[in-house]
Amino acid sequence: MKDPHSVIHTIRLSEKATRLGDTNNEYVFLVSPGANKLEIKRAVEAHFGKTVTGVRTANFFGKARRQRRADAGRTNHWKKAIVRLKEGETLDLV
Repeated sequence: MKDPHSVIHTIRLSEKATRLGDTNNEYVFLVSPGANKLEIKRAVEAHFGKTVTGVRTANFFGKARRQRRADAGRTNHWKKAIVRLKEGETLDLV
């Protein structure tokens, strides 16, 4: 099993993520691109001590960005996990 700190990078706090937390008891995390759903579930349960009922993931590929010269770079690839907690449990994000 991977270390929970190496699986979960940070929590994503945006308007949509906050709305998901309020309505569906779901929280959005930026996770390691190599982590699977089972590893994400175990990491959230170990790190926060809550019961996870579902995990959805999405991969996002880096966008091409042009610098001042003609050569192009790109932003990093990243992975998002939407984690649903057991009914009645919440995360204190303050």
